[in-house]
Amino acid sequence: MRSKYYVTTPIYYVNAKPHIGHSYTNIAADAVARFFRLKGVDTYFLTGTDEHGQKVEKAAREAERPTQEFVDELADKFRELWRLLEVTPDDFIRTTEGRHIKAVKYVLNYLYEKGDIYKDSYSGWYCVPCETFWTEGQVEKINGKAVCPDCKRQVDELTEENYFFRLSKYQNWLIDYIRSHPDFVKPEGRYNEVLSFLERERLNDLCISRPKSRFSWGIDLPFSEEHIAYVWFDALINYISALGYPEKTEKLEKYWPADVHLIGKDILRQHAVYWPIMLHALDLDIPYQVFAHGWWLVDNKGQAEKMSKSRGNIVDPYTMVDEFGVDVYRYFLLREIPLGVDGLFSYDSVLKRYNGDLANDLGNLVYRILSMAEKYLPEGVVRFEARPKNRLIESLFELKDKVDLEFSSLNFYDGLASIWEVVNLANKFIEEEQPWTMRKEGRIEDLQRFMYILLEVLRIIAACIYPVMPSTAEKIWQQLGIEDDILSVGWEGVFVWGEIKDGAKIEKFPPLFPRREA
Repeated sequence: MRSKYYVTTPIYYVNAKPHIGHSYTNIAADAVARFFRLKGVDTYFLTGTDEHGQKVEKAAREAERPTQEFVDELADKFRELWRLLEVTPDDFIRTTEGRHIKAVKYVLNYLYEKGDIYKDSYSGWYCVPCETFWTEGQVEKINGKAVCPDCKRQVDELTEENYFFRLSKYQNWLIDYIRSHPDFVKPEGRYNEVLSFLERERLNDLCISRPKSRFSWGIDLPFSEEHIAYVWFDALINYISALGYPEKTEKLEKYWPADVHLIGKDILRQHAVYWPIMLHALDLDIPYQVFAHGWWLVDNKGQAEKMSKSRGNIVDPYTMVDEFGVDVYRYFLLREIPLGVDGLFSYDSVLKRYNGDLANDLGNLVYRILSMAEKYLPEGVVRFEARPKNRLIESLFELKDKVDLEFSSLNFYDGLASIWEVVNLANKFIEEEQPWTMRKEGRIEDLQRFMYILLEVLRIIAACIYPVMPSTAEKIWQQLGIEDDILSVGWEGVFVWGEIKDGAKIEKFPPLFPRREA
C-alpha cells in the first residue's frame, strides 16, 4: 500500500492557447490521480504553465500586449480548460510566481558555488519555437538551410557568452542509475532510447543562461546581472518549487520524490537526462518514474502528421466537448490507444467509440437495467445479501485487481478493456436469464434476485470507470438511489457486495449516450 502518490504533468508553454495534446496529458494525469484518491492514497497532482523565454516574449510583442498581461491571460485559459475537462489538480504552478523564482535562484546559486556552473562561450544553433540548443551535428539541412531536428523550422546561429551546467560530469552516474532502475523510464521503448543515447554519445554541458542583450523575459542569474536563466533549466525546477523547495516544507517532505512525471515523448531527454542530473547535483532524490506518452497525429492525404499550429491541423478540445461531451472525450483519449504509442485522431474514430462502446454497450446496459427495475421493482429494490456464484459475478470481482494493476501503471487502455468485458458479459447475462420469462412464470423471488445482481454490477462498473468518466459514474450511482458518493465509499468499499439498500428507489434518467448518426 502506497503512503502517497505525487503525479505531475509538464508545465505548458504560454505562447498560444491549449490544444488536444495538453488535454491528453492532463486527462491521463487526472485519471490516475482520481484512482489513487479512490484508493485512499494521499495524492498530489501538479500542473501549471511555463511563462518565460524568448518565444513567449516574441508572442507577446506580436500580440502588442505587455508580457505579464499576455501570460496572465493564457494561464487563465489553461485553468479554464482544466475546469471544463473536470481535471482536478491540487496545485497550479506558474514560473512567474515568487515561490518558483525563489527556488530557481537558490538552485542556480547552489550549483554555482558547488562549481557545477561555469562561464564559457557558446557557438551553435538555437531553435526559438522549441527553446532548444543544437550542435552542428544535430541540426538537419533542408534546401541548404539549417533546421531544428524536432520541429523542422529554421534555427538561428548563435555565438554567446553564457553559463553552463556540468552535465557531462554526471553521465556515468546517470547510466548506472538507469541500468539499476529499469522502471525509471516508461514505456520500455523509451527506456531503451534514453539508455542507448547515454551509452552512445558523450553529453555536452548544458547551457543554462541567455544574455539579456537577446531578450529579458526570464529569471535573473544571482551571479550575473547580464544573464537570465535558460527556460528549460528554469521550468524543470517547478516540480520541487511547487512543494516549497528550498525550504524543508511539510509538502516537500511528504510528496518528494515524485511518483511519476507524465510527459510527451518530445521532452523525454529534458526529463530523463537533464532533470535527474540536476537533482543529483542538488543532493535530492530522483523521481521514481518518467512516463513518456505518444502523440496524437492527424491524417493528411494518407500521411499521419503531428498536430501543429503552423499547419492549421490542431484539434480544439472545446469543439470536441461541444460535440460529444466531456466524458466521451476523456474516454476516447484513454481508450483508443495505449498511452505510450502514437494515435491517429479523427472525428470518425471518436464517433465509432461513442456509438460502439458508449451507446451500444455501456449506455444500453444502464438503460436496460434501469428500465427493467422500473418495471419489475415498483416497490423498490429487494436486497439479497448472499453474493451469487456465476461467470458474470466472478468476472466482476476479478476487475478489482485488474483495474488496480492497469490504472496504477497508467495502462488505461487495457484497464478499460477489462471493464468493457464485464459490460458485455452483463448484456449477455440478461439475454441468457430472460427476466421476462421469470415474470411470466411467476418466479418473483428469482426475478428480484436477478435484478439485484444487475444493479450491483452497475454500481461496481460505475465506480471502476469513475477515474476516467467521473460524471457518468456519478450519474449511474444517482439513478441507483445511492446517497454516498463514489470517492467517500473508496476502492475497497466498492467491492463489498450488497451495498444497494433494501427498498432503494431507482430513478431512470434519459439515455446516457443516445446513438448518433455520422
